[in-house]
This record gives sequence, structure tokens and C-alpha cells, in this order.
Amino acid sequence: MTSRPCFHLAIPVTDIAAARAFYGGVLGLAEGRSDERWVDWNFYGHQVVTHCTGERRSEPAGHNLVDDHQVPVPHFGLVLSIPDFHDLAAKMRAAGAEFVIEPYLRFAGLPGEQWTMFFLDPSGNAMEFKAFADESQIFAV
Repeated sequence: MTSRPCFHLAIPVTDIAAARAFYGGVLGLAEGRSDERWVDWNFYGHQVVTHCTGERRSEPAGHNLVDDHQVPVPHFGLVLSIPDFHDLAAKMRAAGAEFVIEPYLRFAGLPGEQWTMFFLDPSGNAMEFKAFADESQIFAV
């Protein structure tokens, strides 16, 4: 049996209804299996599970300086196509999202040039989405 690579990530959330509103409503992800305290999401073909812990992250554990921006750590996200990246950025703006790092072109003209943006979910989980004009540059040094 051959399968395509797919990641699975479980993240803590404070409120399942808020998770549904954000992941399903704002991000537009399809909901899979669920129970009172967890929901599976189709995260662009990958599985993200929100598990209700009742505890909100007050702030990221730390930050790292990348291209003159303080990147929140930990964070998770995905590499999108450039059109999908800009569509998501517009969707987040329309929803009134507060960006941790506004969408911008990072490493312009250098190896690994990429569009990137960071925002928090309602439980304080930091998320990064990025896009490369040339996906062969994802691991460029």
C-alpha cells in the first residue's frame, strides 16, 4: 500500500465552538470526525485536530528574530501556492484578524524568497503560512 505524505498535528484549544468558528468559518477548513472535546480538520489535505484543554496560551514560549521580525515560537502552518496565500491573507483581513506579522515578502531577491504571514487562533496558537514563487527554494541555503 502506497500513500502520500500527510502530517497529523494535535493542538490545544480553549473552546470547541470558537475553534469551529475559526478553523471552519474563517479558515474554511472542512470538519471531519469530532466529539464534545475535539474536532478533526482537513488542513489542506493534512489532519489537524483541535483538542479542548480549557487553557489558553497567554503568549508564545519565545521569539526568534528572522528577517527583522520577531517570529513566535512555537508555531505551525503550511506552504501554500502564491494565489492561495494571498486569498488566505484577504480572508484573514476580511475576518478582522490581527496579524502577529503582516503578510510580506521575506528574503526578497535571496535564496528562499517567500511570502509569509503569522496570526493567532482564538486559543493563542501561532500559525504561519508561506508561499514560494519557486518551491525548489523551500530548503535553499
